[in-house]
Amino acid sequence: MNAAGKTAGDETAIIAEAERAVARLADVRAAIGKVIYGQDSVVERSLVTILAGGHGLLVGVPGLAKTKLVEALGTVLGLDARRIQFTPDLMPSDILGSEVLDQATDGTRSFRFIRGPIFAQLLMADEINRASPRTQSALLQSMQEHHVTVAGHRHDLPRPFHVLATQNPLEQEGTYPLPEAQLDRFLMQIDVHYPDREAERRILLATTGIGEGEAVRVLDADELMAMQRLVRRMPVSEKVVEAILDLVRSTRPGEGADDITRHIAWGPGPRASQSLMLTVRARALYDGRLAPSVDDVIALAEPVLQHRMALSFAARADNVTLRELIARATRKLG
Repeated sequence: MNAAGKTAGDETAIIAEAERAVARLADVRAAIGKVIYGQDSVVERSLVTILAGGHGLLVGVPGLAKTKLVEALGTVLGLDARRIQFTPDLMPSDILGSEVLDQATDGTRSFRFIRGPIFAQLLMADEINRASPRTQSALLQSMQEHHVTVAGHRHDLPRPFHVLATQNPLEQEGTYPLPEAQLDRFLMQIDVHYPDREAERRILLATTGIGEGEAVRVLDADELMAMQRLVRRMPVSEKVVEAILDLVRSTRPGEGADDITRHIAWGPGPRASQSLMLTVRARALYDGRLAPSVDDVIALAEPVLQHRMALSFAARADNVTLRELIARATRKLG
């Protein structure tokens, strides 16, 4: 038995399972690539989020295929997917469901729970910041604990359960900023940028003709959950663990170098370290590797940390950005 407590048989089984998963993930990427063009980084980070068992916040201006991406992910991964359009008048019961009073033929009455759209394996929360804080908070328990409580009764959500929310970073009229506690529930913030010229050419040709590519099912929920369990079993070297700790702790006020922390009002907590630990494993599997490296930590630092930090007033006045501070922190990893 090795130092990690795994026998040679255990390692052989993990390797064989990982090789099968890598082949299946290649099929997933190919299927999504038939309907989503020029967003390789967004597709990668979205799939890494799901492989790691978490939730993602897609941030980008309208028209960048965020909704289409989530729909394609639901189809390709074989998940029961639903969409909620968040609006200011949306109520918590519109998401969670509600109890109604039924009367039987003999006159007896009882309450019956009618499930809301949150009872899905993949929930798209479209323009999540347009709902009121009360409605946004309805997602908190479900995202962390995978169940909801209505009228004092617990109702478990399907497995797996993932929330992919979208947010427009420009138009803030009639929006409610997401509270820090809810932002922390998102494994990653995935920034969606404009496609390059060649990708936009492909979009024009592929989507304005008679026929348009359609996503096809590749996996099912059981196969996806098996991959998620595999991600948690993948080995992580001490070097990668130390890199995660160094990175997260260096972006907290009072712990890191002054050229970074003096610009930060508050930094990431332990959940950020946990998120990096899971996502670097998932990214390694996505890339066909059996163990993560420090390069994975550097690549995922921004999407994992940026929504878990806040700039000080002085930093905003000096036009310092979180992206710059995270880049400084990653350069210190060497």
